[in-house]
Amino acid sequence: MPGSVARWIKDLTDADGRRRLAAAESLCHQAEAAHEAALALAKAAADEDDDVREAVVAALEDLGPPPPEQLGELIPLLSDPNGDIAYWAATLLGRLGPAAAPAVAALTSALGPAASLTVRQRAAWALGNIGPAAASATPALEMAAAHNDPRLARLARQALDQIRAK
Repeated sequence: MPGSVARWIKDLTDADGRRRLAAAESLCHQAEAAHEAALALAKAAADEDDDVREAVVAALEDLGPPPPEQLGELIPLLSDPNGDIAYWAATLLGRLGPAAAPAVAALTSALGPAASLTVRQRAAWALGNIGPAAASATPALEMAAAHNDPRLARLARQALDQIRAK
């Protein structure tokens, strides 16, 4: 990992909000080159400072998939009480595609009513990106496909189609 990315990852947890903002903005300008910061950025999505959160989200939007070795640390974030962290964990796992198969059980749990609607939507999307390896999520996705939220229902149906594709 380049030294500057490592420094920005560290600065994302600094007590000084200006340093956190500068780190998030710097990572944002790196786009996919900052993929090593995926886990730190997902955690920083709950920053108390609105400007920092906006810069973190901008960095996450352009990040691409996280390094596969961060998979094990992203999975527990799906159940984080902060919906922003859980949402970005699901997003990053979905970007890993079939490599995120070990996250299927946690993503299936994130489809449940305890999660916010946006996290449930993102979990359905991520399961679809995992594809056939997410077959064990079929019953939960079928329930989500019948949900009264049209977006969740659509994403669940799409995920079922992707899982059933050969």
